[in-house]
Amino acid sequence: MADHEDSTSPPVESMMEKISEKIHGHDSSSSDSDNEKSSPSAFKAKVYRIFGREKPVHKVLGGGKPADVVLWRNKKISAGVLGGATAVWILFELLEYHLLTLVCHCSILALAILFLWSNATTFINKAPPHIPEVHIPEDPVLQFASALRIEINRGFALLRNIASGKDLKKFLSVC
Repeated sequence: MADHEDSTSPPVESMMEKISEKIHGHDSSSSDSDNEKSSPSAFKAKVYRIFGREKPVHKVLGGGKPADVVLWRNKKISAGVLGGATAVWILFELLEYHLLTLVCHCSILALAILFLWSNATTFINKAPPHIPEVHIPEDPVLQFASALRIEINRGFALLRNIASGKDLKKFLSVC
């Protein structure tokens, strides 16, 4: 039992020595090469990266704004993302709110705000809000309806063939 404890302690000590050497920036071993001593930038790059990583964390996360948000470099945006995610979690998990209900309530609220805003502009002598007219073209809607009708008819024909009992293998695979 004592032999087992002695056999595991030297690797642990050597690992701790390596980590402390990386952190403190000095190396007491005599096996250093001349290249590491001559290029201090390569030595500094390894000193400041934990566990001897090749790339910084910002680059590993893809760089740019998403990495800045994850690493909290822009604190306002990161706090906003965290607050928004927390609000969504509270709505959907704790309050058991549903997405369709949320979308409907938001659209009702937006409609009520626009209605009140357009009516309040007459009392405060401001221009009413510009609400654009929306038109759906007829041709794409008809093409979509026609394609949908064709696919539904194909599905009904397939179900009819399966239910007629002509192909037992297909019937059993559907069941």
